[in-house]
Amino acid sequence: MHGHGYAPPPPRRPATAVLVLLRVFFVALPLLSIGFLAWISTLYAAIVTRQPRDWWAFAASVALLVVSFCFLATDDTDDFSTPAGTTGMIILLLNACACAGYFLYADISHHRRPPHPAHLPPVPLPPTPGHGHPQPPYPYAPAPVQTPVPPYQAPPQPHPAAARIDQVRAELDELSDYLRSHDGGGHDGHDAGPRGGR
Repeated sequence: MHGHGYAPPPPRRPATAVLVLLRVFFVALPLLSIGFLAWISTLYAAIVTRQPRDWWAFAASVALLVVSFCFLATDDTDDFSTPAGTTGMIILLLNACACAGYFLYADISHHRRPPHPAHLPPVPLPPTPGHGHPQPPYPYAPAPVQTPVPPYQAPPQPHPAAARIDQVRAELDELSDYLRSHDGGGHDGHDAGPRGGR
């Protein structure tokens, strides 16, 4: 009721087989296309990692591609044998190797990095005091050890027969005292009578 609810699950990382296939594809793409599609690998790395340096690497690969196209456009031969054509091809091939290597580095370092704190589930806070619930110590104090309390024992009650015997004894003592007091008074009156007649 007072909790934070369920946190969104952290983004799931692709399986190892999928990662390997993606890496093979994005490393082979710049090399097999002789650098013409090298920018795709750096673009993918920038989208996945969302790091500014990867966006800069993507922009640099596009800029090098444009520069190499400018050199190749000035070459009129079919085999790019002029210095401008050769320079354009060298830039194109170096860009392909650089993009393939940079993609591999960026992708591996991204998947080795621990997840961002924003993607981790929140740490549950202790419940607010109140509502009649005892609050445990927080955050990591051990719970106090409770010693067992023996149950309350009432004082032993006398046995009913013993109580009855005591009561009878007390009554007999009272009766004995009563009879003694009356017995003594009766004898004195009886002795006084005859003496008075004499």
